[in-house]
Amino acid sequence: MTITLKTEGDIQLKGTIKVPGDKSISHRSVMLGAIAEGKTKVYGLLTGEDCLNTIDCFRKMGVQIKREGNYVEIDGTGFNGLKEPDEILDVGNSGTTIRLMLGILAGAPFHTCLIGDDSIAKRPMDRVARPLRQMGARIDGRKNGSFTPISIRGGGLKGIEYSSPVASAQVKSSILLAGLHAEGMTTVIEPQSSRDHTERMLKAFGCEVEIDGLKTAIRGKQALKGTTIKVPGDISSAAFFLVAGAIVPNSELTIKNVGINSTRTGIIDVLKEMGANIIIEETESGEIEPAADISIKTSNLKGIEIGGDMIPRLIDEIPIIALAATQAEGVTIIKDAEELKVKETNRIDTVVRELSKMGARIEATDDGMIIYGGTDLRPSLVDSHGDHRIGMMLAIASCLAKGETVVENSEAISISYPNFFQHLEELKS
Repeated sequence: MTITLKTEGDIQLKGTIKVPGDKSISHRSVMLGAIAEGKTKVYGLLTGEDCLNTIDCFRKMGVQIKREGNYVEIDGTGFNGLKEPDEILDVGNSGTTIRLMLGILAGAPFHTCLIGDDSIAKRPMDRVARPLRQMGARIDGRKNGSFTPISIRGGGLKGIEYSSPVASAQVKSSILLAGLHAEGMTTVIEPQSSRDHTERMLKAFGCEVEIDGLKTAIRGKQALKGTTIKVPGDISSAAFFLVAGAIVPNSELTIKNVGINSTRTGIIDVLKEMGANIIIEETESGEIEPAADISIKTSNLKGIEIGGDMIPRLIDEIPIIALAATQAEGVTIIKDAEELKVKETNRIDTVVRELSKMGARIEATDDGMIIYGGTDLRPSLVDSHGDHRIGMMLAIASCLAKGETVVENSEAISISYPNFFQHLEELKS
């Protein structure tokens, strides 16, 4: 699908919005609710395509999941109640679904085959398949078992201590979920801290998780109990409007009930360091995830250097940070972000290519990019390449480019933010 975004004259963004539920938390609430004993109610669940694919996969394994008013109810079967699916499980575009599902299925005593879209077929699964094989799972797929279609026959797992070469919540979560059904202790050691939604949610479902610095451990054979989950707004979705509020002239926005888990707030720290006029009012410090209302005004941004331990805390926000950097004073350097190469697209190359079409001065490096600020963007024909975060970034960029910007493959945005364009138009004045 192609969408044409018209910017006539000077626009400004004003108002208040509430972004969809956090995608990472939504996935995990469905997964843990499905393998827990008893009912789980999830309020604020993201109903984007990725999370709907997660729900569909568990329905195919015998779990009843239905919408009841303003919440989703999951009738958990307990882990041993999962059934071998009669069909191949299709995760669509969701890397979180397939990598965490492999962890769960590693302990299931049956055979499962998983596939995804063309993007998933290019994304390596060996980073989770390798440790899961060490635990005893039998996993096979294309190219030495690293790519979809991928099949797994689980059961009979043994706990391991695994030193992950990357700071990845997907890798950590997959191993911990396998460890939940393994003999003995399973421990994951990371080079830097990654997001901790899985650990928080496991505790909410009654599981004991041991955390010691960069080491996370779980004892096997623990049963989960159904609970109630409140999903806050997704800070990765809010990031697009936070940057829009900072760079579109004469703008002032408030985004309600945004998750502010400290492993995810790198975008806020970066915007503050760049000089953004941003205010955070915490609204809820729940048992599972904290949330806040975030307000931002048009700001005079300056270029900074972003790397090291900050990267895992904002890896999904780098495309929109790159856009912010085009409007900052001076040079912004993003480094240590090799992980961008194995997202829905190679986000280093894609961000550089698409923003360059709009007149940005931006260069790719081996592990990030260099962005020269003070750029006047121009309208252009651009492409999301099927990557929802690239698509939203380009749509925000169109607010600064007078004329018609055409975004190809814009349907990808519905993966995480189905009403994104509606919100963008409502805020324009």
